[in-house]
Amino acid sequence: MNFIIIVSDTLRRDHLGCYGNEWIRTPYLDRFATQATVFEGYYAGSFPTIPHRTDLFTGRFTFTYRDWSPLGNQEVVLAQVLGEAGYVSMFIVDTPHLLRDAFGFERGFTAWEWVRGQENDRYRTFPIKVKMPCDPKKLRQTTRTVTQYLRNVAQRTYEEDYFAPQTMTKACEWLQHNYKQRKFFLYVDTFDPHEPWDPPQYYTDLYDPGYQGQEVIYPVYGPCSYLTDAELKHIRALYAGEVTMVDRWVGRLLRTVEDLGLLHNTAIFFLTDHGFYFGEHGLIGKVVMLYEEVNHAPLVVRVPGQRQAGRCPALVQPADIMPTILELARVPIPSTVQGASLLPLLTGKAQTIRDCAVSSWAITHPPASGKLELDPENPYDWLKRAWKVKPSTIVMDNWSLLCGAGDVDPELYDLSKDPGQRRNLIARHPRVARRVHRRYLDFLESLGTNEEYLAPRRHLT
Repeated sequence: MNFIIIVSDTLRRDHLGCYGNEWIRTPYLDRFATQATVFEGYYAGSFPTIPHRTDLFTGRFTFTYRDWSPLGNQEVVLAQVLGEAGYVSMFIVDTPHLLRDAFGFERGFTAWEWVRGQENDRYRTFPIKVKMPCDPKKLRQTTRTVTQYLRNVAQRTYEEDYFAPQTMTKACEWLQHNYKQRKFFLYVDTFDPHEPWDPPQYYTDLYDPGYQGQEVIYPVYGPCSYLTDAELKHIRALYAGEVTMVDRWVGRLLRTVEDLGLLHNTAIFFLTDHGFYFGEHGLIGKVVMLYEEVNHAPLVVRVPGQRQAGRCPALVQPADIMPTILELARVPIPSTVQGASLLPLLTGKAQTIRDCAVSSWAITHPPASGKLELDPENPYDWLKRAWKVKPSTIVMDNWSLLCGAGDVDPELYDLSKDPGQRRNLIARHPRVARRVHRRYLDFLESLGTNEEYLAPRRHLT
């Protein structure tokens, strides 16, 4: 059996038609979903970009012992295990963090290719001066990221020059040359629709035609009070335009798989790492608390021989993908793996594989001093403190508990009645909060978490 993993960074589940969206065009992924299993209970594990890929590649919950860092040689990774079993593997990415500065996520792959220039990749030094699309004060990392990005993309002309199109095209080309390999593993990772958002104008016009204002393509994270209503609406349109562009080019890759006659022996996984706030909870970005908009993500899986499409409500996480692939490949699962195979869910032999899902920033940092309080009037000062706070979210029995190491006030939500998490029930249901928190501690202990990191989290408040 062959395997293809497609990762689209920062893609909100509720922005896909197959997850209920009715205003953004995603026909190709929606079609794929009709042939696959759509997981309704897929939650981020380690957060954000690099920690997520580490979970995905190792089958572990790495937030318990590492933060944003290179892929260590001590980690047993999926490509390595498949390679030892005779798989030819390919790593095609435009997500720059995976390769730059010796982060080493290509380790174990037979070959790899990096589409250069995304975000703040140090790719080009010209043009020397670039025109900002809005007031620079509204942009995050203006010099290090936005200026560098605008230099990187200054020479593109056609849609094919954008990053997701380039990455998916290279994946298609690789398949055309390698589809007769005895068994292969193709990993494809595009940073879109992560900001900066600048899809071809015709995509943005689908969702906010005629807009004449400033384009805040990489907004400062935190309280969104500094944005006008029109700017926030246009930000949503820019993002939606990128989602539609990604859908089109992922669709091209999926069509290539079909055209090459690979559907009968190729398992395909489409997923993301997390979502983004567009005004929900008064926030823009993906900062601090991991609410549903950020940690509840899309996962769509098609395995050969699947008799019919379906929707699976079970709780699943990124660490579960490695053991799933290894079980499908009939390759022994290393003892280092902490995730659980999805195969019992895919075959209908089980209804659940875990009773809770934990999404978390790295817990390896000391707690920030004092409580973090949202101050919409001082978003920049608030943001400086916010990055020091590393909370977790635990989903269990339709309850969502958000808690930290004493530096945030815990929050509790009943997702069955309040999926938008507008009513914090922590004061009304303290026993529920304590029960979910106890399960969180049990989970961390089962992973062998160092007591140094557990101790600040042993008390809910």
